[in-house]
Amino acid sequence: MTRLKQALLILLGLGLAGAMVALGFWQLAVYDAQGAEAAERRAAAPPVPLGSVARAGESATDGYGRSVAFEGTYDPALQLLIPMEGERFRVLTGLRQPDGSLVAVVRGVVSGPNAPVPPNGLVQQVGVLLPTEEHLPEPDLPSGQIASVRLPALAQLWPGPLLSGYVNLSSADAASQGLAPAPLQLPEAAGRLRNGAYSMQWWLFAAFTVFMAFRMARDIGLRDRAEDLGGSEATSSPSG
Repeated sequence: MTRLKQALLILLGLGLAGAMVALGFWQLAVYDAQGAEAAERRAAAPPVPLGSVARAGESATDGYGRSVAFEGTYDPALQLLIPMEGERFRVLTGLRQPDGSLVAVVRGVVSGPNAPVPPNGLVQQVGVLLPTEEHLPEPDLPSGQIASVRLPALAQLWPGPLLSGYVNLSSADAASQGLAPAPLQLPEAAGRLRNGAYSMQWWLFAAFTVFMAFRMARDIGLRDRAEDLGGSEATSSPSG
C-alpha cells in the first residue's frame, strides 16, 4: 500500500510539473512573438536619415532593424552577386554618399548570374539597415563575379570608409531597378521582460514540484515504516 501511495504521489507531481513546463514554453513563445512584432514595428516606422544612426567606423547597433533614408551615387564597379538557394542571387552594390563614406546596399534579387546595372547619378533610397551577416565575400574575385563573401572583407575589397552593416533596399526601390525585393531577416528584438520571466518562473515551479513530490513520497515511506515497527513492538510485548 505504501508503494502505491508513493507512486501515485510521484505521478501527480510529475504531471503537474509537466503542465508547468508546458506553460513555461508557452510564455517563451509569447516572448518570442512579441519580439518579432516589435522588430516588424521598428522596421515599418517612418525612415530616419541613415547618417543619424550609422557612420563609417562607428557601431550602428541602435540603428539595426530601422528603416533608413539615404542618398548617393552607385558605383557599378563595386557590385557582387551573393548566391542564394534556388539559383538566385542577391545583388550587392556599393553606394558612395556625399560625405565620401560607402554603403553596402543589397539592391534586390535576380534569378540568374546577370544583374542590371545600378541607376546613374545621385539617387535617394530607402531600406532597412541590417547587421553584417556571417557569410556574405572572399576578396579574391574581380568585381561583378559571383562570390561567397564575408561582408567585413568589403573593407579590404572596396575603397573608402565603409559603414557597419548593410542596407536591404525597400521593395519599391528594388522594383524600380528591375529587381525582386531581397528577403528581409530582421534582427531579433526583445519581447516583454515579464513574459520571459514568467517562463523561468514556471520551470522553477516545475522543479520544485518534482522535488516536493519525491520528498513527500519518502516521508510517507518513513512514516509507514515507523508505524509498522511500532505495531510490531506492541504485538510482541508481553501482556501483564
